[in-house]
Amino acid sequence: MIQKEQLTVGLLLTTVALFAPGFLLHAAPRFPGSLAGSLLGILGATAMVLLLVFSLAKRMTWLKDRVSLPAFLAFHVYTGAIGALFGMLHTGHKYQSPLGMALVTAMLTLVLSGFVGRYYLVQISIDIREQRQKLGTLRIRYDTFVARGLVATWPDTPIPTLIAAIADLENAIERRAVLKTACLRWVILHIVAAIVFYPLLALHVWSGIYYGLR
Repeated sequence: MIQKEQLTVGLLLTTVALFAPGFLLHAAPRFPGSLAGSLLGILGATAMVLLLVFSLAKRMTWLKDRVSLPAFLAFHVYTGAIGALFGMLHTGHKYQSPLGMALVTAMLTLVLSGFVGRYYLVQISIDIREQRQKLGTLRIRYDTFVARGLVATWPDTPIPTLIAAIADLENAIERRAVLKTACLRWVILHIVAAIVFYPLLALHVWSGIYYGLR
């Protein structure tokens, strides 16, 4: 189930990432203020605001008792990806105002950091756990050879290959552990991006209503 979710969300975010630099080839300055552009903007803003439901669910016991956190998390990631896609389509590649560019940057940082935390970091943890289990098995085999006194007959046993495999696994685990530590910073980046994004979104909506209605 999570693999299907990862594939779907990954495809949505890939579309968003590929659409972002499209201003190099195309721009529609009037589209954001058109009916279709406005509807996309409203849908995107609504979806991004609904992301906060997951944050509320983690802190409200009565809400957690009614719907499971995994269901809220799935809703969170799907809504974020769809909201980002609507938001990018709403821009029409009109990257002219500092507010709009800052909003797009914060939005991309928010959804991409969330993707890293939701899928990539989880996969690294799974890989490390599987490699440690395999390493434990290889060490047991090595200890068995040592206990039987077969170390002195290396040419006639697979001990050199076993030692090389143990060393390779230890190096791989160490590298993945370093990568996992670096990726753990995604939480800080995700929170900072959210703190920046939502005030910018509110200002963008206010300016759209104020100047649009005028």
